[in-house]
Amino acid sequence: MPAASAHIRPVTDRGGIALAALGVLAFSLTFPATVWGLDGLGPWTLTCARVALGAVAAAAWLALTRTPPPERRHWPGLATVAAGTLIGFPLLTTLALQTSSTAHAAVVVGLLPITTACYVTFRTGSRPSRAFWGAALVGAAAVLVFALQQNGGAPTAGDGYLLLALLICAAAYGEGGRLAGELPGWHVVAWALTACLPLAVAGLVAALLAEPAELTARAAVGLLWLAAGSQVLGIVVWYRGLARAGIARASQLQLAQPLLTLVWAVLLLDERLTLAAPLTAVAVLVCIVITQRSRG
Repeated sequence: MPAASAHIRPVTDRGGIALAALGVLAFSLTFPATVWGLDGLGPWTLTCARVALGAVAAAAWLALTRTPPPERRHWPGLATVAAGTLIGFPLLTTLALQTSSTAHAAVVVGLLPITTACYVTFRTGSRPSRAFWGAALVGAAAVLVFALQQNGGAPTAGDGYLLLALLICAAAYGEGGRLAGELPGWHVVAWALTACLPLAVAGLVAALLAEPAELTARAAVGLLWLAAGSQVLGIVVWYRGLARAGIARASQLQLAQPLLTLVWAVLLLDERLTLAAPLTAVAVLVCIVITQRSRG
């Protein structure tokens, strides 16, 4: 039996790594898809529509699989996940992308793993090493210098939205990670999405009345990818990849996400990158690797 398990394990790991890589690929397209969605839809309309469509798909899946609802003690955490990753982060980044370039937003949001690690540190009361805090501060400083250099020495409203998105998503990731220790990861996302459905529908109706909307071809493709690709397909393969290959190994693939987004910004949006964007992204990546290895 041990020999058979040892023979099978590498194949399973490769399959899990492949699934996790598909998840990162799906997530890396989120910002370009948001820019496409803004081609004909307002930020509130786009956010509420993507959440509503994703919630309908999640509710249908839960009904088809006859998944029992979570216990009452899980719902506060699910509310945090919903408020952060499904509403707050999409809305704030969409508002930011009205004035910030995709490359700029990708570099700033590249700090999310460090921000999440800091949140979990405070939440659990752990005491990371000096290397952890040093790398976290260097990464934050690199992004701050990049943002100020890009904006002529002063922060913009877009940077404010991105900062708030980092904070709220870090809290949601931290609570989601805690819940994933008690529930299957997909259940966490599906129930959080389903809980958003009434609010998303009401918000969509209000947004359509307040914002001009024209469902152009680019806007439709962007919206469909945000709802089906980023919020459903990406999350499904991501969590399955984590389960098969192990969180510690598969999660390292997400370090490449900002760099992938920079590539999509050039290929899909015809953005011109300054040398500062990829250099800062690489610097942040190095800092993230140090924080992950030194957190203990």
